[in-house]
Amino acid sequence: MHPLDSTRALMDGLGSEANLCVKCGSRSVGLCAPLDVAALDDMSGESERLSLDARDTIFHQGDTARHVYTLTEGMARLTRVLPDGRQSVIGFRFSGDILGFTPAAEHAFGAEMLTRGMVCRLDRKRLEQLFRRYPALERRFLDLCVKELAASQDHILALGRFSAEERVAAFLVSLAEAQERRGRAGPVFDLPATRADIGEFLGLTLETVSRAISAFRKRGWIRLHGHSGIELLDREALVSLGSGDGADAA
Repeated sequence: MHPLDSTRALMDGLGSEANLCVKCGSRSVGLCAPLDVAALDDMSGESERLSLDARDTIFHQGDTARHVYTLTEGMARLTRVLPDGRQSVIGFRFSGDILGFTPAAEHAFGAEMLTRGMVCRLDRKRLEQLFRRYPALERRFLDLCVKELAASQDHILALGRFSAEERVAAFLVSLAEAQERRGRAGPVFDLPATRADIGEFLGLTLETVSRAISAFRKRGWIRLHGHSGIELLDREALVSLGSGDGADAA
């Protein structure tokens, strides 16, 4: 029996909360991935699960950073309010991602749901205790921090060097890849973010994002499904363009 299958079998006897942990994105791609049954049960017992609707706030910029959140279901966006009152989207998060961990006393940005979903909320001090008790958990956390730093560096490069179409193509590919890592096979992927959200994240106007998406549709690279679904018909072309190999046709 595969070790993961063995873990699942054991978890079946631990009740509904443990079963939720097995199905959570954090179990496969997030903080909880390296935990054994006992550690997972310990962490589950210390967490509070919150069910949220689309546009519900997870935490506000400036809130006291007392808790750490794991997005167990759904998609969220991170926002930053500038001193002049303008709000900017600075990131998107998916099932299994960590939100709100900071050494500062307050959250430097806000987080809200783009879809219906669920988060696990854990007291920050309790999480630090779990780090000491389970070294694998702390190592996993550091690994995730390094990956997020690398992703941030790639994003900064794209903002400074990539054309509008290259940025949008890279975003669509990364969206699909994030969902595939969480077991979503496609061919249609969720795109709950508005074009204004995407534009803020990519440093583009809403109109520029719309032109890029329209151009991709005309070339037969993508197909839109309703208001929140997208199919990548020519993924190779999008990957090539999003890596900086192509030219901006907008």
